[in-house]
Amino acid sequence: MAFVGQVWHVSSGERRVGEILIDDADFPWLSGRFVPGPAYDTVQALFARDLALLDDADEHLEEWEAAYDELRRHVSLSSPDGPVPEFLLHIEGDRAWFRWSDEPFEDEETDD
Repeated sequence: MAFVGQVWHVSSGERRVGEILIDDADFPWLSGRFVPGPAYDTVQALFARDLALLDDADEHLEEWEAAYDELRRHVSLSSPDGPVPEFLLHIEGDRAWFRWSDEPFEDEETDD
């Protein structure tokens, strides 16, 4: 697969949160080994909260969405070609899995 072997980067501002070495591509999801960087400790709790709420998202969807919005305010994801505007990223231990879009997601709310 074209993505296997790529290295994607997770950042918090200018600080490196970590790298993801892609070892599995099941489009639209990519996953791989996560190697934490110097800024990982500043966002680790956000990823832990994301996963804790995701396990029970049917019961806590709004709470998970709020927690994930907070995570997104602190991290960005870059492909080998540069930053991606939209993504859904989870990190647990030495594993990360995500999907992304080259275009910003459209806001689902409409003004009537």
